[in-house]
Amino acid sequence: MKMNYLAISAVALGALALSSCDTPSGQGAGFGAATGAIVGAAATGNVRGAAIGAGIGAASGALIGAAIEADERGYYNGHPAGYYPYGRRTGTPGLLRSPYEPYSLVDVRGVPHGALVRDPSSGRIFRRP
Repeated sequence: MKMNYLAISAVALGALALSSCDTPSGQGAGFGAATGAIVGAAATGNVRGAAIGAGIGAASGALIGAAIEADERGYYNGHPAGYYPYGRRTGTPGLLRSPYEPYSLVDVRGVPHGALVRDPSSGRIFRRP
């Protein structure tokens, strides 16, 4: 029994030591792995449960940390906050093709260049080139 707790502690310590990254993703993965190892050991009472718990905890922590880090930078889907794609020009002056499905034509006559336009079919906003 004492050997199991020693192994569990070693797994938890190893998980924290392997988390050498200073980003929220790395810290979240390390804490997730340690928590997962402790919970896995408590639930099953063996090293295998601790290892499985550490793996699940590390993966969960990394995903949550990455989401928090992306939100702190103001990025979503690889674009900064406030980013709007440009509409696509068509052969007809004053009509743009929306960058969003179903890629409908939008009348932008009277709208200044660079202004934001709402696509009536999708409700999403894009920028006039």
